[in-house]
Amino acid sequence: MLYAILSEDIKDSLSNRQSARPAHLQRLQNLQDQGRLIIAGPHPAIDSNTPADAGFTGSLVIAEFTDLAAAQSWADVDPYVAAGVYANVTVKPFKQVFPQ
Repeated sequence: MLYAILSEDIKDSLSNRQSARPAHLQRLQNLQDQGRLIIAGPHPAIDSNTPADAGFTGSLVIAEFTDLAAAQSWADVDPYVAAGVYANVTVKPFKQVFPQ
């Protein structure tokens, strides 16, 4: 089943994000290599694909896991969690309707 992992950044998270980014991206690459990643990316703090110093306000990952507990366990050990980037992480089931 698919699960949405919705994360909200702490204020001024950019430097923490930058230091933990390589490890964070490697975990996402692993999901992609396994064919389980649907989409992933950050929410820019401003209306721009390149927010520079404005940074980001959170992230979204939609991926396949065996169950909610597995999705939550995966989210709990994200490098951004360990680096203190996220203030809050919510994991919930997701039903994809489009695209089919």
